[in-house]
Amino acid sequence: MKILRSYPLRSVLLLLIAFIVLVVVANIMLFNAMPKPIRLQSLPTPDYGIADPRFQRSMGALLNYPLVEGNEVTVLRNGEAIYSAMIEAVDQAKHSVSFETYEFWGEDSAGALSDALVRAAERGVRVHALIDFIGSRSAAPEKFERMQAAGVEVELWRKPSWYQLARFNHRTHRKLLLVDGGVGFTGGANIANNWLPEGDKTYRDNHFLIRGPVVASMQSTFAESWLDARGDWLHGEAYFPELEQQGALTLQMVNSSPREGRHRMRPMLLYAISAAQSQITAATAYFYPDQAFLDALRDAAQRGVQVRILVPGDSIDQGYLRQASVNRWGEMLAAGVELYEYQPAMYHSKLISIDDQWASIGSTNLDNRSLRINGEANVNLYGEKGAAMIRELIDEDMADAERYTLEQWRQRGWSTRFWGAVGSIIGPHL
Repeated sequence: MKILRSYPLRSVLLLLIAFIVLVVVANIMLFNAMPKPIRLQSLPTPDYGIADPRFQRSMGALLNYPLVEGNEVTVLRNGEAIYSAMIEAVDQAKHSVSFETYEFWGEDSAGALSDALVRAAERGVRVHALIDFIGSRSAAPEKFERMQAAGVEVELWRKPSWYQLARFNHRTHRKLLLVDGGVGFTGGANIANNWLPEGDKTYRDNHFLIRGPVVASMQSTFAESWLDARGDWLHGEAYFPELEQQGALTLQMVNSSPREGRHRMRPMLLYAISAAQSQITAATAYFYPDQAFLDALRDAAQRGVQVRILVPGDSIDQGYLRQASVNRWGEMLAAGVELYEYQPAMYHSKLISIDDQWASIGSTNLDNRSLRINGEANVNLYGEKGAAMIRELIDEDMADAERYTLEQWRQRGWSTRFWGAVGSIIGPHL
């Protein structure tokens, strides 16, 4: 009673409300900052290689996506080629366009694509655009208003709302464009001016145009995201037409999200790395996986696999993440893992090829955010033709990279070590 007499009831209530708000905010921040649990606790130890039928059967069964024959893949290098091919495909759409991306801003990039989406909607095509709220925060609101006025169904992924604040940090990082359910695009490129030569910082990237039966799985991936975002069920001939074989490649779509049961990228990559017998060649914009993933790469090198990883150099757009990553390279370099830093521009592609028998392309970086927090989408390639094509793409860019040696790592300055330690605190979450 003395306490109540000392402090009026109103003050006590305000303190109680402030405490409750603090607890709620702390929990929301905790849920958003912490990566989802590492569900695969021990590394796979297959006694067979990538080319073995057991690997392919396991991949199909465990990832819940079939391996599909009869596909064709066309490589698109850098923004101008990527955007022009996308716009051309949208301008030819007759029934449906499904579009999902992280970054979406800039008149010359997002503006041009949004114009194409508007043209498609105005001629009666069903157009769905699922765009990440954070990635599009620099976009002019007029773009979205114009698309919606023309009939484009626009959804901003994880736009702040009271009922999903605990999932606000779970961004969609997928890069998907599906036209009439028969033409698909995926790869590393967002839709922003940085991917164009006249942008503030030019990005080096690869994207891929895909035709063939696997496009149905790509469309299904988008449909799942659209169902989560809007509650609409996409179905019928406009989205899932009968698809004929277009080429000789065997492909597999893989969709991943933080939800239980959909957390596929990390175990998929660890399984493939553990099955490698001769070479692992990877390229990524951001290299900050968990320790078990680093151990898998080190173990591969120690059993005689040539492991080469291409990352951005000083031109990286998130310097804190590079310094945090470099601090953890010592054991890998000592084990023989080869690390290369791309010099001419910000390297943004996400590619991996193993033993010239399996490769994966799409939106997934080798970092905690992609492997455990984001929604991601990749396409796997099986067989020598597809896997060698991806390795050769990385080899071409390695010609413009500088190898980072164990001696350089040992001689890095104390300021680099300090800022790397600071970066490691936030590196997994941003």
